[in-house]
Amino acid sequence: MSTRARVRAPELIGKGGWLNTGDRQYTLSDLRGRIVILDFWTFCCVNCLHVLDELRELEEKHRDTVVIIGVHSPKFVHEAEHRAVVDAVERYGVHHPVLDDPELATWKQYAVRAWPTLVVIDPEGYVVAQHAGEGHAHAIGKLVEELEAAHGAKGTLRRGDGPYVAPEPVATDLRFPGKALLLPGTGNLLVSDTTRHQLVELEPDGETVVRRIDGNGNGDSGGGFKEPQGLALLPDGRVVIADTVHHQLRAYDPASGAVEVLAGTGKQWWQGSPTSGPAREVDLSSPWDVAWWQGKVWIAMAGVHQLWTYDPGTGAVRAAAGTTNEGLVDGPAAEAWFAQPSGLAVSADGERLWVADSETSALRYVDSDLVVHTAVGTGLFDFGHRDGAAGQALLQHPLGVTALPDGSVAISDTYNHALRRYDPASGEVTTLATDLREPSDAVLVGDDIVVVESARHRLTRLRLPDEAVRVEAVAHRTQRAATEVAPGKLRLDVVFQAPSGQKLDTRYGPSTRLLVSSTPPELLAGGEGAGTGLSRELELNPEVTEGVLHVSAMAASCDDDPANEYPACHVHQQDWGVPVRVSAEGTPRLPLVLAGLDG
Repeated sequence: MSTRARVRAPELIGKGGWLNTGDRQYTLSDLRGRIVILDFWTFCCVNCLHVLDELRELEEKHRDTVVIIGVHSPKFVHEAEHRAVVDAVERYGVHHPVLDDPELATWKQYAVRAWPTLVVIDPEGYVVAQHAGEGHAHAIGKLVEELEAAHGAKGTLRRGDGPYVAPEPVATDLRFPGKALLLPGTGNLLVSDTTRHQLVELEPDGETVVRRIDGNGNGDSGGGFKEPQGLALLPDGRVVIADTVHHQLRAYDPASGAVEVLAGTGKQWWQGSPTSGPAREVDLSSPWDVAWWQGKVWIAMAGVHQLWTYDPGTGAVRAAAGTTNEGLVDGPAAEAWFAQPSGLAVSADGERLWVADSETSALRYVDSDLVVHTAVGTGLFDFGHRDGAAGQALLQHPLGVTALPDGSVAISDTYNHALRRYDPASGEVTTLATDLREPSDAVLVGDDIVVVESARHRLTRLRLPDEAVRVEAVAHRTQRAATEVAPGKLRLDVVFQAPSGQKLDTRYGPSTRLLVSSTPPELLAGGEGAGTGLSRELELNPEVTEGVLHVSAMAASCDDDPANEYPACHVHQQDWGVPVRVSAEGTPRLPLVLAGLDG
């Protein structure tokens, strides 16, 4: 890559210390001679989870020269808890060292602005590349090979075992369960046992295991499950499953035990891929929950911030709501913005599809006219635990919703460790229960509600209380500091340098795209909207002193080999939500690195 600037890598510091190292604490000097890849991530972020999967092959192929270090940089207050980071490392199968940086010290040292961000450090301790977003594993793999060759010849490459030490496994019947479903007839509960890649059927007591279903065999053509999440009952008695990391929907027949693929190719959807068509020919992206509504399976497509549908009658899927831009925008389904929708439920009267929109800490719904509304929540960076009128109430990264018989909805308020309730009739939010541990779903069983306590690895049965629990109200904003920007003109530069051996793909027109908006919309007096250039002059409204700039950038590059008639092409994409504060001492330029280094 053309990114060989000699920038010394800052030290790795984090108040939470190191995980997956056998309690050893590391410094960069301990890793000298190795190629180090820093993965700045936070466990709420589905794009970060995608990058974890992208890096696994590279991690294995170059295990004697490359050390991947996850730098956990929290967005939410809950993510700054050390125990929660320990859980997330196990939950998502992170098999490399992780530095727990709850105060974002290393994030600030490396001037990171987005989750996820990857930084490559050469064997001599210099930063040689930075990439934001997903889809960079191929480019980083090429760079690693170049660094291996150059530093092998120079004598500065050190091979050998890395610092990773696997933690001891823990025996429990469930391990980070995700969602649950009441099976008709038997009263048994079906649970997605996410981290163990299986479904588990439990007796009505919620504890006694009846059977385990791993998705292998029985007519299934896609192999076992991989971190399954959402479950929904189909009219024919089968259960549809959001097979999240396989990017597929599957169906399980409780009567025969058969499992089959309904939708998805097994590959992750990327910008430019089809958004409708025969279900098994269209890529999906991290489906997190499913619900049967209006004669179709609705899919919370967390990976692309949309809702999709699967129609069993026609065998087709299609994008139904959301633009793929991340944020909180209401309106007609095709124009609305979501942020990692993760829970779905149909209202008791069938008129609404409730949505737990996790990254905006919001409760949203789609009405029967396919218009999207927000019941609770204000945006990407506001969250907390506050009851009362819905307009000022706060949630913290909810993952589940459950329709209640009286028309209200229970919310699995995951990072507040609480079960909340929103009543559309009164417009009030209350707390039903606290002292749960990362509740991710709940299911009604008679007069009780059974909560999936994901981080306690169990189901917990609660009596639906007549009166809400009272809690002390607390409001938060993300710990991430706002960027001080100068009033008036602001130069936005998205930095993109085509990886080594690649060039911009201009065969079919411009190969880059930039979309800019703001919250509140009044923050920008000029410069918003879509365009093809990666640099733009923004004009800030002098009457608005703070807000969030939403920047979405994409660049397409192809392998630069004249001898290859059909070169491989790669899409690089990232969405940034940048909190800004206007001040006289602020910067007149905002650089956002998509790939490369800011010169």
